[in-house]
Amino acid sequence: MATCNMASAAGFVPVLYSNTTASSSKPTSVFFLNFNNRGLRRQLVAVRASEEAAAAPAPASTTTTTDAPSEDAAAKDAVKPAKPPPIGPKRGAKVRILRKESYWYKGVGSVVTVDQDPKTRYPVVVRFNKVNYANISTNNYALDEIEEVAS
Repeated sequence: MATCNMASAAGFVPVLYSNTTASSSKPTSVFFLNFNNRGLRRQLVAVRASEEAAAAPAPASTTTTTDAPSEDAAAKDAVKPAKPPPIGPKRGAKVRILRKESYWYKGVGSVVTVDQDPKTRYPVVVRFNKVNYANISTNNYALDEIEEVAS
């Protein structure tokens, strides 16, 4: 004879609990009864909702009669850092491979992309006309493993 388990029908059973006065109808706490797939273990998870809304700080408004830019705008422009110069060769540049264990050692390929993150170990992606034994025509290289050649 087959039995029906309520835990298999619903994974979460919400239980509402209100600790406020009778005049308020909003619950302040919601509990979820969590059953795992086998119904062997139950967990009670509480979610509490705060009654008072977080008051957003009012923006400080300054009224000026002059047309000069405010001090805040001048400070924001001065804080912007200068963009660092790009690292590595430009896209499409021809490079010679200096990594001795590479299949394309002393070969020439063209740069596909250069990752500008200084933490990247092999930022330069190079594509070659010749494929290696695994039928692959691209590889990543470090900045010191390539040298730019004249076209």
